[in-house]
Amino acid sequence: MVSDQKRVRGRRVTVKDLARDLGMSVSTVSRAFYPDAVIAAETRKTVLERAAEIGYRPNPFAQSLITKKTQIVGMVVSDLTNPFYPEVMADLTGLLQGAGMNVMLAAANQADKTDEAVELLLTYQPDMVIVLATNLDSHAREKCESAGAPCIFFNRLSADGAGFGISCDNVEGGRLAADHLIDRGHRHLVYVSAFPGASTNVERQRGFCERAVERGLSAPQVIEAGFFTYHAGYAAGLASADLPGPIDGVFCANDIVAIGFIEGVQEGRGLRVPDDLSVIGFDNIDMAGWPSHRLTTVAQPLSEMMEATVTLARDLATDRQLEPRVMRLTPGDLVVRNTTRDRTADPEE
Repeated sequence: MVSDQKRVRGRRVTVKDLARDLGMSVSTVSRAFYPDAVIAAETRKTVLERAAEIGYRPNPFAQSLITKKTQIVGMVVSDLTNPFYPEVMADLTGLLQGAGMNVMLAAANQADKTDEAVELLLTYQPDMVIVLATNLDSHAREKCESAGAPCIFFNRLSADGAGFGISCDNVEGGRLAADHLIDRGHRHLVYVSAFPGASTNVERQRGFCERAVERGLSAPQVIEAGFFTYHAGYAAGLASADLPGPIDGVFCANDIVAIGFIEGVQEGRGLRVPDDLSVIGFDNIDMAGWPSHRLTTVAQPLSEMMEATVTLARDLATDRQLEPRVMRLTPGDLVVRNTTRDRTADPEE
């Protein structure tokens, strides 16, 4: 065997180097890295142990020429300023890697650059694409699928309703928020809308507004924040001064918008939350529970959503002909903290 010390520093160790070290053929060594390949267990063990010692790793692109699979899952994201997505990315990546998949991130720094991020990702021939972006259009999805990479939309649906999707029941989540406010005596409701075309935003608004009307209230007023960001929420808090009539209960499209909204109305308008008005968010990100925020929010069932995504990814890895489907899980629980209060004992306005 050639000693490790004699290896050229900086040169990539190849399968031929490993085979030469072990006195085996290249084909025998190569089979050791395929779980389904026919090879003696002791031989496989010898190859894998020596590979770890000398730093050899199989080239996934070379392997893909044989298996027709890269084991790469592309992850497209365009909303990294929203704390929800970094939290999801970290946990989901770990689960996918635990399932034997390699994760490649394609991040778009600007919302209108998502298609370019997808184009770059497709050059690495991912087996599938998981979409954590607010604005991937149906054209980009079709491009992924025509390249042999089916799309899984996480926490949202494709704009045309096609493809695979894993989401919580956002409509029911909006209804939960409305019931919480109405049951506690709030009568003048507002919805703070974020990205207008995002399925999450559309569904949460529909559930909230429809439930308010069902409960006998006027349709909630809507403030268009425009984005799922703190700054958009803060601006919406200031803009609430322009609404006609009083407001006492606000449901925001997500937590970071709600946190911005609260600081906008408190710092910009001098209102107190929850004394003057109650505010609810959506997602239950870690920040929502910080002592400085203590935000009442609708919690997403993230563990179940991520497990369902990994299960679907495994299924697609073995069967590309699966029929597209959408899975909507329950919205989880309403987490009651310090930004809502009971107004039922307040004098009638």
